[in-house]
Amino acid sequence: MKIPELQNIQLNKTNELHYGQTRITTENAASSGVEKTRRSFDDYLIQAFEKLNDQQVNVANLQQQVITDPDSVDLHDVTIAMSKARMSLNLAQTVIDRLVQGWSEITTTR
Repeated sequence: MKIPELQNIQLNKTNELHYGQTRITTENAASSGVEKTRRSFDDYLIQAFEKLNDQQVNVANLQQQVITDPDSVDLHDVTIAMSKARMSLNLAQTVIDRLVQGWSEITTTR
């Protein structure tokens, strides 16, 4: 099935392995930084949630440090960390909502 809107998309091909003409072998995969082991979707999902959790914990620690020792932390760093954590949380919520919506559409069409 072809999507007409996607025919005009051009991808940046910065690595020769991205061209699709060579097969990935252990030699060229190791030289390009491609992992030799395959990871599953749940590994990526768990890693993303761990990173999200680390950002939230980092913000909580920075906020506590601002309260206990305000001279040791720059307020700009706290504000930037809070914005990053908020944006990551909003993105995670959007992804979860889309997954749930897609799953409900799949189950209702059966």
